[in-house]
Amino acid sequence: MYRPWFKRFAAFFLALLIFPALHTHAEGQERLKVVSDIALSERLHEIVLDSPALGKQTPLRVLLPQGYDEHSKEKYPVLYMLHGCCGDYKSWTVAGDIENMTKDLPLVIVMPDAGRGGSYSNWYNNGAYGKPEWETYHINELIPWVEHSYRVKHTREGRAIAGLSMGGFGSLSYAARHPDLFLAAASFSGVVNTNLDPDFLDKTIFQNQENVPPGTVWGDRANHEIIWRSHNPWDLAENLAGMDLSIYTGTGEAGGPLDGGVASPVEEICYSMSTSMHNRLEELGIPHDWNSYGPGSHTWGYWKRDLAQTMPRFMTLFEHPPKAPRPFSYKSAESSFSIYGWRVKMNRKAEEFAEINQVTKAGFLITGSGTAEIKTASWYHPQKRYLVKMHGKGNHKTMILKPDHNGKLKFNVKLSVNPLKEEQNTIAVMIRKLD
Repeated sequence: MYRPWFKRFAAFFLALLIFPALHTHAEGQERLKVVSDIALSERLHEIVLDSPALGKQTPLRVLLPQGYDEHSKEKYPVLYMLHGCCGDYKSWTVAGDIENMTKDLPLVIVMPDAGRGGSYSNWYNNGAYGKPEWETYHINELIPWVEHSYRVKHTREGRAIAGLSMGGFGSLSYAARHPDLFLAAASFSGVVNTNLDPDFLDKTIFQNQENVPPGTVWGDRANHEIIWRSHNPWDLAENLAGMDLSIYTGTGEAGGPLDGGVASPVEEICYSMSTSMHNRLEELGIPHDWNSYGPGSHTWGYWKRDLAQTMPRFMTLFEHPPKAPRPFSYKSAESSFSIYGWRVKMNRKAEEFAEINQVTKAGFLITGSGTAEIKTASWYHPQKRYLVKMHGKGNHKTMILKPDHNGKLKFNVKLSVNPLKEEQNTIAVMIRKLD
C-alpha cells in the first residue's frame, strides 16, 4: 500500500539535497522591571533590570545611534555584545572602545551582564536547576524587552550577536540553539568547543570565577556529558547553516603586534577550540569567515581589532539580509524545543540529541527515540484537510488532519520500535493537502 508513495517521497527528499541537521525563542515569561536608567553620555545608557529568571537585579548598557531621538520613525537593527570570563557588562565600553567605533552607525548595541563565569546557560545546580537562568534571561526576557523598549527591528534579519572568550562561546551557543533569532554571529578568541578542555572550564571559569562547587553549571562531565554537549557550539554546528559566521583567533604564541609580544596559554586553548570549530564547519560545508591571525594573546588589542573588522560585515548584512534557510534542519538535546514556529516535545527516557531535518511544507525527517509530539508552524490553510503519512522502521501510519485556526497541524510520531529499548530511529513524514 505504501511503497509507491515512499518511492516518490524518497525521491523528493533526495532532490532537496541533504545534510545538516533544534531550543527556543519562547514567548517572554514574566516581564522585566526597570529599576533604573542613567544616561552616561548622549548615546550610552546604564540600566538595571529586575529579572525573574535570575531572581535578582542585573545591569546592562545600551548604546543608541546618533540622533536616535530625532529620527522618531526609523527602526534599527540590534547587535548583542557579550563579555568574557572575569569581565562584565561594562567591558566593551570601558576596554573595547565600542562607543567611538560605532559613532556613525545606525545600530542599537545591547551589552548585558552574564556573571563572571555564568557561561550563558541555565545552571544545572546539581540536578535542582533553577536560578540563575542566564539563557532564559538573555533570550526570553531581554530580547523581548529590548524590542518593546526601543525602536528596533523585531525579526531575525535585524539581530546579530558577538562576543569574546566566554562571550564567544555565548555568541555561537545562542546562535546554534536559537538560529531562528539571529542573522549573524561572531566569536573572538571564543571557547567554542568545550569537549577539548572541560577541566579548564570547570576549574578556571566555573569554580574560580563563580565560586561554586564542581558540577554546578552543567553537572560533572563524566555523568552529564549530554548537558555539556547540548550547549557546545561544536556539537551544534549543523544548526548554524544559513547564518553568517565569523571566527577570529590568535595562536597564543609570543610575537603578536598588539600586546608587547607576550605569549598566552589561554589564547592557545581558544586557538585549539576555534580551529576545531572551523574544521567542523568546513566538514559540514557551512560557509564562514575564518580569521586565524597568527601570534597574539588573549587581550583587548585583538578583540577591538576583531570587532572593527566584523562591524562592516554586520552592517552590510543588516542592509541586505539573506532569507532564513528553507528547508531547515535542527538538532537539540532538550526535551522540548521550538524552531521557526515549529514545536517538538520528546517523550523518552534517554538524555540524547534528537534531530528534525529538511523541514518544508511537504514534510520532514525526524530522528530520536520514544515519541515526538509535533506542532507545526502556521504553514497550512485552516479550512483544508491534509494527508499525513509516516514511514520508517516500525511506523507506517497514515492520518487525515485539519489544522487549527492558526494553520498549525498537531500529531505524534512514534520513533522507537521497541518501547522497552527506546533505540534511536528515523521516521519520514509527508504532508499533502487533500482539498
